[in-house]
Amino acid sequence: MKPLVVIRPQPGCDATVRAARALGLEAIASPLFEICPLEWEAPDPDTFDALLIGSANVLRHVGAGIERYHGMPAYAVGETTAAAVREAGLELAGVGEGGLEMLLGSLQAGHLRLLRLTARERIELNPPPGVSITECVTYASEPRAMPQELALLLAGGAAVLLHSGEAARHFTAECDRLGIARGAVSVAALAPRIAEAAGGGWADLAVAAEPRDQALLALAVHLCQGSGALDS
Repeated sequence: MKPLVVIRPQPGCDATVRAARALGLEAIASPLFEICPLEWEAPDPDTFDALLIGSANVLRHVGAGIERYHGMPAYAVGETTAAAVREAGLELAGVGEGGLEMLLGSLQAGHLRLLRLTARERIELNPPPGVSITECVTYASEPRAMPQELALLLAGGAAVLLHSGEAARHFTAECDRLGIARGAVSVAALAPRIAEAAGGGWADLAVAAEPRDQALLALAVHLCQGSGALDS
């Protein structure tokens, strides 16, 4: 069975590794990104109806500025982010999977002016008619060089999980920089746009059935067992 490499930043990296090991995979944590908070100025909360939170990392690193929005409704992507929303003293207005774009289709009445607290690297959103989005960048996911021990592991054959387009681009660039043959690596991507960002030439390049960690790990089991990519 191929080893599985998880490169997402902490603490998500360790959480995914634990879930992978529970499935019997030889999962290895090797974060190629570090979350770094950025200075930001919190806009007047009276000018917004609700917040958009696409990652729990926003609330882990947002700092004291979030106190201005205590009690405001907030939309969260995923249950982990929803839990962080509650812990931050915000009112959970909605939870979705697969990104903020899908949540924009199920906004509560009157939530027309949205404040998106987000990362420096982010996906552009297309709000519905009548809805405006103001963005505040609160943190960055800084790429790190691939360690030599990971390069050697990948060269010998492994699978890797890609949770974002930024991760796909950085991982691919590092493999090319270090001369790691793409044909030795199987790639499991969380979404089609992430697979596209990874490029071609991999031993396998497959997309999870839905943009959730559970589906990505189910795909990883298949790839690590050497069965090839699932039809998608």
